[in-house]
Amino acid sequence: MKLIHKYKSVNFNIRVKNESPKLIILHYTAMFSSHEALTYLSNPKNKVSSHFLISKSGDIFNLVDVRYRAWHAGVSCWKKIRDINSNSVGIEIDNSGHLHKFENYRKEQIASLIDLLKYLMKKFKIHPINIIGHSDIAPYRKIDPGEKFPWRILYKNKLSFLPKKLHQSKSKFLEKYFLSKSLKDNKRKAIHMLNEIGYEVIPCFKDSDKFSLLIKAYQMHFVRTKVDGQLDIKTYEIIKGHFIEILIN
Repeated sequence: MKLIHKYKSVNFNIRVKNESPKLIILHYTAMFSSHEALTYLSNPKNKVSSHFLISKSGDIFNLVDVRYRAWHAGVSCWKKIRDINSNSVGIEIDNSGHLHKFENYRKEQIASLIDLLKYLMKKFKIHPINIIGHSDIAPYRKIDPGEKFPWRILYKNKLSFLPKKLHQSKSKFLEKYFLSKSLKDNKRKAIHMLNEIGYEVIPCFKDSDKFSLLIKAYQMHFVRTKVDGQLDIKTYEIIKGHFIEILIN
């Protein structure tokens, strides 16, 4: 795996308490080209960066040394961790995203990403369940890497986690989490389970519209066939299977 060091960002500092990365956060650049993104991430005025950027041709640019705290996550939270930047490695992938023309991710990009993830996971002993998207750690303000990101390819390479189909015996393990006829009850249970999975759910109690954003963020990563922010039966069952899988493992 070849890293390109042509661009360097000064937008970093020391990881708090010298934390070792526990998470890998995937982003899209939401810009028209990798050159535009590299220039932006390298500009000290913008106060944003990432450790790596993968171009459309599959080149891997190393902007910030992984020993340091790159500024890629912003206000975010995962599994009660609020200083995500100190606890993660950030990877930007060159894609215009929802803000422009949300194109498909290229094979060259994903091949390079697979190599990079294997390297980082081995170096820091990061579990596949802790490779997540920007929208997972900031579901109320971020939507990248989006519903077109090929999580299943990473999963097939043992580089990410996807919930398995809920086995009947496991389903009986927690019957109280079966879908209820009460919409309010379903929402309450879904929020509880998503909190246990790792999502920040507090905003849902203050603003009912936030619940839809939370569900949409979950769907973009784990459901994919329907990304509308609605808690339908399929989405609920996948959340439940995800929750139980974490609980019993």
